[in-house]
Amino acid sequence: MTDATAGPVETERRGHVLIVRMRRPEKRNAVDAGMTAALDEALNTLDDDPDLWCGVLAGDAQAFSAGTDLAAGSGGPTPRGGNYGVVRRDRRTPLIAAVEGVAYGGGFEIVLACDLVVAGRDARFALPEVARGLVANCGALFRAPRPLPLNVAKELLITGRPIGAERAYALGLVNDLVGVGTAEQAAIVLAEQVCRNSPLAVSVSLRALERVVAEPDDRGWTATEVASAAIENSADRAEGVAAFLEKREPRWTGR
Repeated sequence: MTDATAGPVETERRGHVLIVRMRRPEKRNAVDAGMTAALDEALNTLDDDPDLWCGVLAGDAQAFSAGTDLAAGSGGPTPRGGNYGVVRRDRRTPLIAAVEGVAYGGGFEIVLACDLVVAGRDARFALPEVARGLVANCGALFRAPRPLPLNVAKELLITGRPIGAERAYALGLVNDLVGVGTAEQAAIVLAEQVCRNSPLAVSVSLRALERVVAEPDDRGWTATEVASAAIENSADRAEGVAAFLEKREPRWTGR
């Protein structure tokens, strides 16, 4: 049953599973203020409805999400979800990312905020913020080294170079590697497997694990804020964004 099709986010219920689809194909599902608000609303529903036991977050065949819409901005953080309505959410319900195409920048950080990842073989993951004079400010600075080896996390953060789905699977970032175009359906199958278990047991197990793993998060967010503040008014940040929007090579000054 589809709950909503209008706007930048579509939701659909299948039994105890809520499927949330990002729908800005002309922008590769880059997140603007409208999408942030819609994602926040959908994930609030996922956590608040006792009949929903697992969620799937998907994009489309070309892109999971290219991250922040640099032209429009992603809007302010939401009270429950933080940036994009997702990355600082204290969730009670498992969320599975279904990734096709690109998960770049904030799109990758949304993936890192999910519990499980299913990816089509053409999926690509990247943190290209440094190429824009920016820093990854939605959790990647401390979440990327959790599923990935430290040097791979560093590679992503300081080169901006993408990694493919097969490498991501081999490194442990991706749980299930599936055929191109089948990530969403495979994620639904995985969500249905989760839903065959006690929703209370799943929820408390997930939250117990999260409390252990996320214990350093306060320090991580503080370090991210320090890094973000360092570039906030820099010439490089202004130049990087301008060069991206003007489709040209940036002229860095290091200031």
